[in-house]
Amino acid sequence: MNFFEHQEAARRNTRVLVLLYALAVAAVVAAVTAVAAFAWLYTRGVQEAQTVPPELLWGAALGTLGVILLVSLAQTLRLGAGGEKVAEMAGARPVPPETRDPLERRLLNVVEEMAIAAGTRVPKAYVLPGESAINAFAAGTDVSNAVVAVTRGTLESLTRDELQGVIGHEFSHILHGDMRLNLRLMGVLAGIVFIGAIGQFVMRGAGRSGGRREGAAAVLAAGLALFVIGYTGLFFARLIKSAVARQREFLADASSVQYTRNPEGIAGALDQIRASGRGTRIGNRYAEDMSHMYFGESVRQRLQGLFATHPPIEERIRRVHPSFEAPQYRSRRGAVLAASEDDTRRRKAAEGLLATAVIAAQAGADLVGKLDADKVAHAQRLIDGLPASVREALERPEGARAAVLGLLDPASATARQPRAEHLPLVDLALPALKLLDPAGRAEFVGQFEAAARADARVSLREYVLLTLLRDQLLPRAPAATDAHLSSLRAQSALFLSLIARAGRAEPAPAFRAGAGRIGLAEGELAGLEALTPEALDAALEALRTLAPLEKARLVNAMFAAAGVDGAIQVAEAELLRLAGAVLDCPLPARLG
Repeated sequence: MNFFEHQEAARRNTRVLVLLYALAVAAVVAAVTAVAAFAWLYTRGVQEAQTVPPELLWGAALGTLGVILLVSLAQTLRLGAGGEKVAEMAGARPVPPETRDPLERRLLNVVEEMAIAAGTRVPKAYVLPGESAINAFAAGTDVSNAVVAVTRGTLESLTRDELQGVIGHEFSHILHGDMRLNLRLMGVLAGIVFIGAIGQFVMRGAGRSGGRREGAAAVLAAGLALFVIGYTGLFFARLIKSAVARQREFLADASSVQYTRNPEGIAGALDQIRASGRGTRIGNRYAEDMSHMYFGESVRQRLQGLFATHPPIEERIRRVHPSFEAPQYRSRRGAVLAASEDDTRRRKAAEGLLATAVIAAQAGADLVGKLDADKVAHAQRLIDGLPASVREALERPEGARAAVLGLLDPASATARQPRAEHLPLVDLALPALKLLDPAGRAEFVGQFEAAARADARVSLREYVLLTLLRDQLLPRAPAATDAHLSSLRAQSALFLSLIARAGRAEPAPAFRAGAGRIGLAEGELAGLEALTPEALDAALEALRTLAPLEKARLVNAMFAAAGVDGAIQVAEAELLRLAGAVLDCPLPARLG
């Protein structure tokens, strides 16, 4: 499946899970109502009252439903703040871009390489400092606002290739729509767990309270019933969560091999979990809630085969590397640790061809979210090719501001970099820029816009950079993704017209090539006067609401227009990557 098919599958899975959880909630509500009815009859005697008042039944049902929904809504809203909130829950701390810890620096390098290669914004990296186990997770609401967190034990235990295998696994979750589904699972599960927590509280209260033995026994029985009901719902919820998570772990392992072209990376990381004694157990209080998000089992489960969120280590190794031999690998691994890993990285990055200004045209939708070893190597070369002064500037908010503003000054070090590297350079600057508070981000975007408009016009290149910065640094409301292209013809035609006119004296053939993919007429080609920044911004905002498979059609149309002459120029590639960023359809830095 390609990126869009994975996104559509995640939407279907979400609908199925919502239905199954709704059934579980209905069962819990019915059970609590039955307990309330039994308690009412017990306290009054069956002879005295043969029927339970309807208002009691309705009150118990609606009260229970209200508690579950309110708790689930509160947790969902809390998690809706994004991956950073989840990382904080897990006890992780952000890795500062300017860190001088060599292990943390290596983590940032690997995350940056993967992000540039995949075309996502560079995720914020976190470390769980008090965890010696080997584990990791990715979290976020979309591909442009993800975080990647690893335990300190992961950094200390794994080689660079093994760490890259783990990060590749997490990038699979980012690219395949798993993160949003994982957060929804956590949110819905919270309400059912809360009923069990109420039962525990009531039971403790009954045990400590004085009074008549019969009254205490009744309260204790009610508390026990709530506890059993709550954890019965949790039992079935965990079954659903575990079944979904196991299959996604196999996919993420396989994707890691595809991204790195090195099955020994992730197989070696899994082997270290098996051999090192550190294991994967997490001590944080939310380890169980987040069990389906981690690289390995975060908690010890009873009925492991039933509730396990991850397949057995041996099975995971066998699937990614059938010929893996642990003794031979471990003996070679010692030599790798003794060598300079930075030297190994630079040697790998030196392999292959350097980027050129003209990029061969490729099928559009199949390139979205596509990560492979060639693109990772290209990202390594790009990062290694930056001047040391620029690389150091990108590690601090003030330096990142100056570097990005410098893209508008032809005499600056950043502007002198090849134009094909300007968008990746912004991607590398974003983690430091996101350390600014909201007011600081808005001020910087305003400064950039003022500099871009200083000559009373906004060039195509300036529009791309400004729109990307706005999209990434300023708040944007979540968009429903269920619209069809038939309802957004004008917006589709406008942005397709911009691509068709980019660097061409005669745009009609390019527009015709793209328009034919989505049912537009040749006469819908927009004139230059219609291609204002404001109109284009509004068009992109509307196109964000397209359903995944409709976005795939639009991306194919844009690639058809850009590649009508057999090659994609840098200006066209910038527009394609901008559209990909705003529409949450990541396109790699290297389109060829």
